[in-house]
Amino acid sequence: MNIHQTSPGDRLRRRLLARLEDFRAPAASGVHSHARNLFSYCALKRERLAAIKLPHPLIGIVLRGRKEVWLGDVSQAFQPGSVIVLPRDVPMDVVNIPGDGGVYESLILEVPKLPEGVPPLTLAERLRREAVSRAFGVTLTDDLVEALSHAATTIRAEEMSEAVQALRLREVLTLLRPLPSARSLFSAPLHEEVAWLISSSPSQEWSVARMAREVGLGASTLRRRLAQEGSSFRAILRQERLRAGQAALAAGASSLGAAEAAGYASRSHFARRYRQSFGKTPSGRGLRKAV
Repeated sequence: MNIHQTSPGDRLRRRLLARLEDFRAPAASGVHSHARNLFSYCALKRERLAAIKLPHPLIGIVLRGRKEVWLGDVSQAFQPGSVIVLPRDVPMDVVNIPGDGGVYESLILEVPKLPEGVPPLTLAERLRREAVSRAFGVTLTDDLVEALSHAATTIRAEEMSEAVQALRLREVLTLLRPLPSARSLFSAPLHEEVAWLISSSPSQEWSVARMAREVGLGASTLRRRLAQEGSSFRAILRQERLRAGQAALAAGASSLGAAEAAGYASRSHFARRYRQSFGKTPSGRGLRKAV
């Protein structure tokens, strides 16, 4: 009788590795590109990359060998088939250890920006998740294995449209968003968080005080942090409302309907702002050139 039973985690890691078999790179050290933001990284000997700071958050899948990630004196170790999420701009030591075949390899998907339809975490959400866990490892599920393998295959395929590739990435991120260990993927700059909240409901009566409550900051802190990022609440509010109005017009709304969808009580005010931003009236007439 075989008393050694396979754990669900082992089964899912093996399945993910089987699905990604075609992504194995040649046994040569360095980066092997598959597509934009998707690449393999190989090492033929043990290496320690000290105090690295990533430019973008990433999803990594260990294909061969082992990986250790050190934050100070605390390390986390990952075996083949493990999925990890690493943050940007956080100093860490990364140790890559070749396996029995003499190769370490991981598949890397960088996420420079959240695709449309995927909301960032609010400050309050980020703080709650940091309090729960500081781990980088992601717990696999059947759905996540399928989503990751489909996303990697689709992003690599040159014949696939950007819309389909973005859809596959959104599927992965939708599954990862509830996980505390994946929080760094959804930690957008404050101005992007504010823009997302306004764009989700542009016709609401937004104010600095209300937005500050939404993101978990004081009103003065919100203003100061937006200024540090080179923006302001008023500028973001105008931008997102005008984008909402533009989308409404493209969908066939009247100028009055577009103004209402964008949160403008005055059609003339909406028309004036629209002309300033897009160089034409909401009805589509271009501005007359000065003579």
